[in-house]
Amino acid sequence: MTLSPDTGVLLFSYGTLQDKAVQLANFGRELAGKPDTLPGYAQTMLAIADPDVVATSGKTRHPIVQASANPADEVAGTVFTITSQELAAADAYEVADYKRVSVSLKSGKQAWVYIRA
Repeated sequence: MTLSPDTGVLLFSYGTLQDKAVQLANFGRELAGKPDTLPGYAQTMLAIADPDVVATSGKTRHPIVQASANPADEVAGTVFTITSQELAAADAYEVADYKRVSVSLKSGKQAWVYIRA
């Protein structure tokens, strides 16, 4: 899904990757993003056991999304443009309960998002 070497990849976040402290810890910079929505998904909370992830986010429960049978369901969040190296860092940050998939956002943009594995 790389757009080009100079434009990066799009990552949609509805959870802790929107937090400045998490961004600084994983990417070494604060990301600038735009609001967007993930249609056809519903959000719940997940208990996080990984002590490094809890230390970075400051939270023991993180949001997680999965595809919904209700077409009216949608999840609000932020879409960020990041580098492929930053995407690899995000992969390393997310615990095994998450998997990265390509989705179409309400804006029509294609982006990566982490959903329930």
